Amino acid sequence: MGGNGELKYEISQNAYIKLVLHTLRHKTAAVNGVLVGRISSKDEGVVEISDSVPLFHSNLALLPPLEISLIMIEEHYVAQGLSIVGYFHANERFEDVELSGVAKNIGDHISRYFPQAPILLLNNKKLEALSKGKDRSPVMQLCVKDASKNWRVVGTDGGSKILLKEPSANVVLSDYISSEKWKDVTDFDDHLDDVTKDWLNPGLFN
Repeated sequence: MGGNGELKYEISQNAYIKLVLHTLRHKTAAVNGVLVGRISSKDEGVVEISDSVPLFHSNLALLPPLEISLIMIEEHYVAQGLSIVGYFHANERFEDVELSGVAKNIGDHISRYFPQAPILLLNNKKLEALSKGKDRSPVMQLCVKDASKNWRVVGTDGGSKILLKEPSANVVLSDYISSEKWKDVTDFDDHLDDVTKDWLNPGLFN
């Protein structure tokens, strides 16, 4: 199998929507999360992202909470044959579509466990246009490591490298945004403040 550039990443509707709702819950902050999944059993060139976990909305760069969260996430998902396969990041400023140092560092950290791990970076302009258009492509940009181990945004052809498993995901996302479903999202920050808050968000899509 070749480098990351040849891989495709297929993200399930729930994994995708959960991360976007997390960013809307904390609109004025940078937020992040991890992608959970596996290499496809049918096609080794596809990483299937079946779930996601919203991580933090404050102090994203602190390593101890990150380490704790990654260990707990791995322990939970290993029984399902899943592991952490990537990282999601949304910048604080609306028009900022650059990968920050923090995002690259955490991406590096996760790629030690899963070398093919991508970073998905929220594109706010695409998110804003969601309610107006019929665009079926994800509101995230794909970033992968190149041959020299530097993170780069996959260009305009990147749309074909990151796929929404359910074509209607953006329609469902729009519905959730209009009903303010983002208010129900719990992340690891919330859990560390109050352990009764479940970072798995079991009731989110009920």
